[in-house]
Amino acid sequence: MQTDIDPRNLIGRKAFDRNGTKIGTVDEVYLDDATGIPEWAAIRTGLFSRDAFVPLEPSELVEGALRVPFDRTLIKDAPDFGVGRHLSPEQELQLYHHYGLDIAAPPPFPDHDFGKLAGPDET
Repeated sequence: MQTDIDPRNLIGRKAFDRNGTKIGTVDEVYLDDATGIPEWAAIRTGLFSRDAFVPLEPSELVEGALRVPFDRTLIKDAPDFGVGRHLSPEQELQLYHHYGLDIAAPPPFPDHDFGKLAGPDET
């Protein structure tokens, strides 16, 4: 997904699954807390139904619509956290797992031997 798109421009766009089947309309966009980059979209799946969260990466804007590279069934079965509230890290992790997406692992600790003193090896 383009990272330079204004998230407000996503709201109201139609959303389609990977087969071109309409999922619904983008209701809200959630930004990453650390980067401010749009990360999730809540898709209103029907007039009286709930919103389904979809990842904006690897989704694409195609001809003015959001194309989500997952099947409609998987999208509709996504965990429901309600809209209008902040997504916690645990909720985001549940969504990543639901969609089978890898999240970036934290960087490993430096490979240091903290038990040795600085200086030449004495053997």
